[in-house]
Amino acid sequence: MTRSGRGRRIGHGAAGLPDHVDVLVIGLGITGAGVALDTITRGLTTLAVDAHDLAFGTSRWSSKLVHGGLRYLANGQIGVAHESAFERGILMEVTAPHLTHAMPMLVPLMSSVSPVVGGLTRAGLVAGDLLRRSARTSRETLPGPRRVSATETLRIAPGLRPEGLRGGLLSWDGQLEDDARLVANVARTAAAYGAHVRTRARVVTATGTGVELRDELTGETRTITAKAVINATGVWAGELVDEITLRPSRGTHLVLRSGTFPDLRATVAAPVPGSTSRFVLVMPQPDRTIYVGLTDEPVEGEIPDVPTPSETEIGFLLDVVSAAFTRPLRRSDVVGAFAGLRPLIDAGDGSTADISRKHAVLTSRTGVVTIVGGKLTTYRRMAQDAVDCAVATVGLDAGPCVTATRPLLGAAPRDELARLEHPERLVRRFGTDAALVLDNARAVSGLGDDELLAPVSDDIAVTLAELVFGVTHEGAVDVDDLLDRRTRIGLVAADREAALPLARRALELACGVAH
Repeated sequence: MTRSGRGRRIGHGAAGLPDHVDVLVIGLGITGAGVALDTITRGLTTLAVDAHDLAFGTSRWSSKLVHGGLRYLANGQIGVAHESAFERGILMEVTAPHLTHAMPMLVPLMSSVSPVVGGLTRAGLVAGDLLRRSARTSRETLPGPRRVSATETLRIAPGLRPEGLRGGLLSWDGQLEDDARLVANVARTAAAYGAHVRTRARVVTATGTGVELRDELTGETRTITAKAVINATGVWAGELVDEITLRPSRGTHLVLRSGTFPDLRATVAAPVPGSTSRFVLVMPQPDRTIYVGLTDEPVEGEIPDVPTPSETEIGFLLDVVSAAFTRPLRRSDVVGAFAGLRPLIDAGDGSTADISRKHAVLTSRTGVVTIVGGKLTTYRRMAQDAVDCAVATVGLDAGPCVTATRPLLGAAPRDELARLEHPERLVRRFGTDAALVLDNARAVSGLGDDELLAPVSDDIAVTLAELVFGVTHEGAVDVDDLLDRRTRIGLVAADREAALPLARRALELACGVAH
């Protein structure tokens, strides 16, 4: 693989694929992409497919956080908490420094937060910092927690209600530039190492030794055999392996304009009235929006391709945040909303909020290895465990897992990233590959940098250069791929409409065909 990633690129459809591979991976969310990277770097020939697109399912509907495990520690899940902290450190310091950054998180000590609850929260933050130390994540990456005065609390979050405010608890966790961008980066890295990565290729049936694959662009079907088949389809895992039973829950987020709470300098954990441990997060984003979330609602019946937030959930989030800020939120403040389904493993009869976030590797009667449960932060370990199982079950001749020490394409130490003389947005999203993105756009379009780097609008920072790269290097087929997954413009309907002409132009430049 070249560091610029000019090896095999992400493609679509089923044409040109080999008839046989060592490992066939089903699903190209973060876990499936992680499995593909793990297998190819162990020296196994790999094909990874998805019926839709990269990050089409749950992986693009997260809170965009790289959790250190604090919430799991509070629930007594010590092993899960340590694993989360360890994987957070790998993401932030080794594999993806370019896509992650330290996120300040503020718990305001309001009148609704009793001194007892405040004390428990502070103890939890100290325990979380012990997790950071046990994972050997540096203080430079994640500073330690501290108590702040009421004055500093209002400086960090000017919109908070000052009445009864006793100060705040400030801590740090990891935040992603974009969860879908992480998926694309992992998938592109796997392809650059030599994996076949294809979207619009649906697995119709699967066994432990092969699949029937349908090209969703042409309708043609073909059979591909494999020594091992790994099912990484998340909440849809049971549709391929009927022995799998999950208990999904829906987590909903709202999207607000950054001007709703101007000068917000940290994620605010707004306490849920009547609860001693639940908070709603108000999270500033790099794209001039704010996410508010999240809920935890059981889901019954058929699993939709794209979950829909309920008005009840939206109202709940608005009410909790309005109780913490002086500016009451109205339904008209919500410019977008999204919901994701967690593929949870039911550990008992409790609510989905109490279900373990552990992951599990299961092998079906026909030999399909399925990875379920878990969370975005621990995708790398989930992939490692799934591949370890497949290697042991089938007896594959594979090398050891190396993904904990192999940076993704574009990754570099933070001080090196800071010295790059490229547009700041491209560095944030592509790291050291920012030059490749711009050079590629120049070569494809023949346009100058002024046109390639011009933002769609004052509210939409996306550029033509990155959209072209989404087509040429990241397998985007249509405007939905570009606006909903290679970028997140589609979260706001009005922004999506404004960006449509630029997306269509990128497709025309990259493909030479009007879409």
